Amino acid sequence: VFLYLLSALLKFLVPIETEVVRTLADCPGFFLDETPPVIPNILEGGNILDQNRYKVICQTFENKRRFLTLYDTTNKIPVFSAYRFTGAAETGRPKDRDIWKIEPQLEDSNQALNSDYVNNQGYNRGHLYPNCHAQDWNDKLSTFTLTNVVPQSIPFNSGSWAQMERCTKCFMENNCINANGRIEAFVVAGAEPGETKLNNKVSIPSRMWSAFCCYNSRDGVWLSKAYWGHNQPNMYAFNSALNNFLCLCSKTQNVFTANRMHFYSANV
Repeated sequence: VFLYLLSALLKFLVPIETEVVRTLADCPGFFLDETPPVIPNILEGGNILDQNRYKVICQTFENKRRFLTLYDTTNKIPVFSAYRFTGAAETGRPKDRDIWKIEPQLEDSNQALNSDYVNNQGYNRGHLYPNCHAQDWNDKLSTFTLTNVVPQSIPFNSGSWAQMERCTKCFMENNCINANGRIEAFVVAGAEPGETKLNNKVSIPSRMWSAFCCYNSRDGVWLSKAYWGHNQPNMYAFNSALNNFLCLCSKTQNVFTANRMHFYSANV
């Protein structure tokens, strides 16, 4: 009885690290002008078409909302994670052991678990919101949740995709300067589900993508860029002028040939 009461008490003392909310609007601050991307048949006009399958996770750590994830409970991978980049002053990476978290408000049967990555079959945990883009140490730790990762080809993850993340970080830090003189960019990174599964459970993405939009106050222009790559060994990350993507920033529509990107139907 004592142990039961103690465990019940501890349950209330442990802070909730994440928060499943009903709509994207319930987790503001991670899209430019609070306007999310269009994902055909999933997310249109800011509305989730199947709320039983797709869950909005307001990724919270140490009582602060850090980023947002739209999670697919059928494929057990995120559709995308969205975050506000404000510079990445903190260096280093937390040790992987014992830091990976799951979403306590989702049933285990509706999400990937650590055990799914034990026999990795050439794949490891690939961040959508990369820890190298995090502003401080707690932001870094918050990215180590299995609802923010997908099974990513190990050479692709540590090779061209990691290089893209580093180059994008450098570009945003030097060019994304808002009207207050501070670094600010809005980033959305996601994955397209594939036909094969890791551990007969977790969808292995066929492709991954990342896009950002920001204002350059020095030149008075809006900037945006998108990247995608096949989730296979030794594949390159390609960049796009957003003609195949839903532009995260409608203010750039006079710069690029189109201001919408259809992530899952892009002819690339």
